[in-house]
Amino acid sequence: MRLPAGYQEPILMMSTDGVGTKLEIARRSGKWGGVGFDLVAMCVDDLAAAGARPIGFVDYMAVGALQRERDAAIVDSIAAACLRAGCPLLGGETAEHPGVMDPDAVDLAGAVMGVAEASMILDAGRVREGDAVVGLTSPNLRSNGFSLVRRVVGDDIERMAETLLEPSVIYSPAVLDAAQRAEVHAAAHVTGGGIGANLARSLPAGLGASIDSASWDRPAIFDEIARRGVSQEEMRRTFNLGIGFCLIVPDVAVEEVLDATAEHDPRVIGRVAHGEGVTIN
Repeated sequence: MRLPAGYQEPILMMSTDGVGTKLEIARRSGKWGGVGFDLVAMCVDDLAAAGARPIGFVDYMAVGALQRERDAAIVDSIAAACLRAGCPLLGGETAEHPGVMDPDAVDLAGAVMGVAEASMILDAGRVREGDAVVGLTSPNLRSNGFSLVRRVVGDDIERMAETLLEPSVIYSPAVLDAAQRAEVHAAAHVTGGGIGANLARSLPAGLGASIDSASWDRPAIFDEIARRGVSQEEMRRTFNLGIGFCLIVPDVAVEEVLDATAEHDPRVIGRVAHGEGVTIN
């Protein structure tokens, strides 16, 4: 594999991740057509948070027993997700583990190689007091918090499977376009840990962020989970709550970034200020 042309000082990066216990809901419902988007999104969007473009993806699927229709649906969904991310699927491995995994069990992992121009890498050192936090909305749970989901949903999993299994949004193409078109200082991929924990890693010492939770509409699935007895604190610690990605940008870049990421219904959700940590109001 050759590096793409046009880089003056290319920096290679890698990311690896899996789908996690969301796969248990896919297993129980028999709905496998979207899990590839969860796998690819978790990997390529981590790279995008550093400003890196994905250039090659590989997957690993472990099963208790091969099932042609199911396994083909999973691989097809991975290929479709790579196409959406603008990243070639270079190959993969499927391993059968009889006697170790249940016959209908599946686990997925993936890894992606990316490249970034050294001068364009996004990191906390570029963030300045007064920067705006632009949030890209997420219509669903994506691929995080499903152990908690399974516990509180219980026997309703099959009834709610279609909603719970909505595929993860892939933000990478829009994020990278925004970073090319405008000044972006840092970014955060909102996964496990929620907005607070993930955004905090993109802020330097001495600076914090204040987030206005009224600046976006929280998808109904989060209200349904909270209704089943999950505290607001745990909801914020576990789920994206409707914001799947954050970009930290100076005011002069806000309009261009909103335009570049328009497909993800972006909005300014907060501001960087003197202090520590992330406050969600």
